[in-house]
Amino acid sequence: MSFVDAPAPDKVALLRVGAHVRRKLDADPRVQRIETDRAEIWWVHDFLDEAECAETIRMIDRTAQPSTVLDHGNTEVWRTSSSGNVEAGDPFVRKVEARIDTLLGIPHAWGETIQGQRYAVGQEFKHHMDLFWTKADYWKQEVKNGGQRSITAMIFLNDVEDGGTTAFTNLGIAVKPQRGGLLIWNNNLADGTPNEDTMHAGTPVIQGTKYIITKWYRSRKWG
Repeated sequence: MSFVDAPAPDKVALLRVGAHVRRKLDADPRVQRIETDRAEIWWVHDFLDEAECAETIRMIDRTAQPSTVLDHGNTEVWRTSSSGNVEAGDPFVRKVEARIDTLLGIPHAWGETIQGQRYAVGQEFKHHMDLFWTKADYWKQEVKNGGQRSITAMIFLNDVEDGGTTAFTNLGIAVKPQRGGLLIWNNNLADGTPNEDTMHAGTPVIQGTKYIITKWYRSRKWG
């Protein structure tokens, strides 16, 4: 399966979103670029405080179920975490989402509902991309749901004793969970085509439990 060889019908929209987010983040003194010339990855320390992280963890524990993945033809188990969408109408969730929307400068309506994820010892999410494969059967529905994904925003909710990194497998970059830290990346190249160097994995947790939330943005209004 190649994302690069698949049609890219949202290329122009993704180019525009990427350019806007790039300008916004690179001008923000709170935001650090992670060094690589092959992908656009940013980091923000202490995006959520300790109390906000604790509240988000409680929400995840109330909704988490065994995680699923979209069918890309894999026959082995690819994702062993628990996950679940948080309650989009909850005032606390709306406050967190508004903070992410403002940082990125993307309309709220373009973002999917935040998904919470919990990884116990030994659990992982093997290497994957957040983009949709436009040759897959599910793409017909995703076109109606807002098209291709543009930006991923992931917040680490706790420190993990050992393991549980977010590893960009083609780049040799591994980000260790740090409570309250926000990791952001553009899933596409500057021209709006898929960037396969955003391939990433949630590596197995060796000690402790890992909690994160992830918000994906589309190329236009979601849903």
